[in-house]
Amino acid sequence: MKLQLPSRGLEEVERVARSVLIEAGALLRARLGTPLSVSGKSAFDFVTDADRESEALIVDSIRRSFPDHRVVSEEGLGIESDPDAEVTWVVDPLDGTTNFIHGYPFFSVSIAVRVHKETLLGFVLDPVRGELFSARKGKGVRLNDQPVARRWSSTLGEALVLTGFPFRAKGLLKPYLQCFAQILLEVSDMRRSGSAALDLAYVACGRADGFWEAGLRSWDIAAGALMVTEAGGLVSDFWGANHYLRNGHVVAGSPLVHPFLLAQVGAHLAQAVGPPGGMSPPGDSMDGPMGC
Repeated sequence: MKLQLPSRGLEEVERVARSVLIEAGALLRARLGTPLSVSGKSAFDFVTDADRESEALIVDSIRRSFPDHRVVSEEGLGIESDPDAEVTWVVDPLDGTTNFIHGYPFFSVSIAVRVHKETLLGFVLDPVRGELFSARKGKGVRLNDQPVARRWSSTLGEALVLTGFPFRAKGLLKPYLQCFAQILLEVSDMRRSGSAALDLAYVACGRADGFWEAGLRSWDIAAGALMVTEAGGLVSDFWGANHYLRNGHVVAGSPLVHPFLLAQVGAHLAQAVGPPGGMSPPGDSMDGPMGC
């Protein structure tokens, strides 16, 4: 069945998403390096007043334009919206908060739009470099409105792989490092940059060949996962299933690199993070086909 928006067209949704992304990016760029109010959501996991300002700007814009749409956002402004809405916006107003706090210029704003639990639009903005990555289901990936022609590395030995450390669950450090070591032995090199949304966008546009991380949230993954699949790559959870938006354990990459990464996380990390499936935090239920 072809998915349809219940009211206004996808083009209008895309226009609003692009506009508010640029506004949020300008806000964050202006706040970078300024005094911040910082609080802890949990151990090693922080939120700033800039996160909340960016989220308020985005959520307010969505609600003005589409009051019947649901919003799921990291800091919780949208989670009380209608869980039965046909259209859901999945918003990360600042992905890379720890980087932002330290003035490390690698962070992003991410928005995905899902209709009937399938992601149709994905956007990731790097406000520092002025790069807007975007994807529309069935239409490929674009960088600053130019089509991306993706070329995958032909061997594992040429592959650059991205990852994220288990900073929220440091008890996973031992199996994570075992997994890291086995992957590094086979690939060209690895990077840890601090914004999962940008990492996935980099895989989609050819700057890296694979990505894996445990314990993410739907707003970290949804937009970038669509980009990877639109570029011809593969995305799964640690068990090879399509529940990564629900359990937050994600493996993405080229048709060559993804199976290799999946085998390594399966051997070293999958059992440590828990049984297949798993549940997201309240309000973050993102069940759906392939999550993208």
